[in-house]
Amino acid sequence: MTAQAAETGDLVAVIGLEVHVQLETATKIFCGCSTDVGDDEPNTHTCPVCLGLPGALPVLNEGAVEAAVKVGKAIDAEIPEETTFHRKNYYYPDLPKNFQITQYDAPICQDGELEFNVDGTRRSVDIRRAHLEEDPGSIKHVREGTEGLESRTVSIERADYTLIDYNRAGTPLMEVVTEPDFREPAEVRKFLEKLEEVLEYLGVFDPGRDGSLRIDANLSMVPAAEVDEDGEIPEDVLEDANRTEVKNISSHKGAEKALAFEKSRQKKLVESGRAVEQETRHFNETHGNTVSMRSKEEEKDYRYFREADLPPLQVADWKERIAIPELPDARRERFEAEYGLSDEAASKLTSTKQVADFFEDVAQQFDPDLAATWVADNLLGELNYRDMQITDIDDRFDEVMRLVELVAEDEITAKNARETVLRTMLDEGKAPDTVVEDEDLGKTSGDEVAAAVTEAIDENPGAVEDYHDGDDNAINFLVGQVMQKTGGSADPGDVNQLLREELEG
Repeated sequence: MTAQAAETGDLVAVIGLEVHVQLETATKIFCGCSTDVGDDEPNTHTCPVCLGLPGALPVLNEGAVEAAVKVGKAIDAEIPEETTFHRKNYYYPDLPKNFQITQYDAPICQDGELEFNVDGTRRSVDIRRAHLEEDPGSIKHVREGTEGLESRTVSIERADYTLIDYNRAGTPLMEVVTEPDFREPAEVRKFLEKLEEVLEYLGVFDPGRDGSLRIDANLSMVPAAEVDEDGEIPEDVLEDANRTEVKNISSHKGAEKALAFEKSRQKKLVESGRAVEQETRHFNETHGNTVSMRSKEEEKDYRYFREADLPPLQVADWKERIAIPELPDARRERFEAEYGLSDEAASKLTSTKQVADFFEDVAQQFDPDLAATWVADNLLGELNYRDMQITDIDDRFDEVMRLVELVAEDEITAKNARETVLRTMLDEGKAPDTVVEDEDLGKTSGDEVAAAVTEAIDENPGAVEDYHDGDDNAINFLVGQVMQKTGGSADPGDVNQLLREELEG
């Protein structure tokens, strides 16, 4: 289901995606080599299978198939009775066999969809297919250093030589192919954010892995007059439009930037009467532009044929047998209903599965409103400021719980808990009770607060007069004076109430 056409003059952008997702498995898709390569030495996670040596036979990783089925269920795709593998033939140095094992006319997932929000509007994009395949290796183009300079990675045009690392070769990928349903680059970014969120909830994807999500985007411009009132574009119009493919984009933001540039470039070409070449282009993240790589291959160029070393895979019963967890949208709705959260708070608290799990653990022990405030606003805000994730404090969950307990038990003020204790915990690694003791943040007793209130009133007759003249802002000044006298250890709400009682009395 497509969005309403967004016109750019008399032209409309038509965008489709091919998203390559690295699946979280311990070993590669067709052999037993580890996928946890990290910064290990090049070519140390290889074997005859992933190096494509003669006579080496692939054995399918069951974990990769289970992950693919989970994705299929999450996007409400059709999972067929039988799926098969093919060889996609092309030459490139990082592809040791000179072909890639992938799926062609019988993918494991077909005809799905994914819903997401764009500026408060619900959108749905059709997913044509999602299939399994193996990743090639990686290439590093190197230029020798000159005087005082080390060798460095450069573009292929400037390289003195090229290095190939096959550690990634054979890593399991799932390629998610959408219909050309996007009309604006901003829609693409929101879709990718939602897709990554769903994949993370499924437990089949780790966004922290280098190269875990790569995007190829196809874009063409068609006359706005060819778009009907539902935003649909006839097949013959799409076939006649020359499209470019932008390869190997590595981020949501990069995809939006690359497509915004490409949309502008093609529009200018068409408006000046020049043809848009059907080609493959590369997105230069440094300069924010796309550059031509080669003419675009067509399906026939890959000479697909069945992979004889892998028999057809019967997957009909896998969809029923394999369960998937509660997905982000369902969990968001449950948080609103079960905990009485606002849509905004529920959205923050379900942004990742780890955040949602963390919140629910806190909400089991404390008031849900207090838990939501501390996780969604205070904790996430401080973590984001430090460019940290909730997973960075997994081993400090008990300390966070203790901090919330100190606030819930009225032992320290919420302000001191947030601005002093939490920040010191994150910056210096101290436990909350240690910070409270070191900074003398224990709540001031009632008698001390009452004495500070009396002093503030006696020392500021002008503010008292302003209050009695109807200037309610004067109370804020007096609250500030009391907080200063108590070293910030009094509760501002209690102070406000005591001041009003004293002034009115």
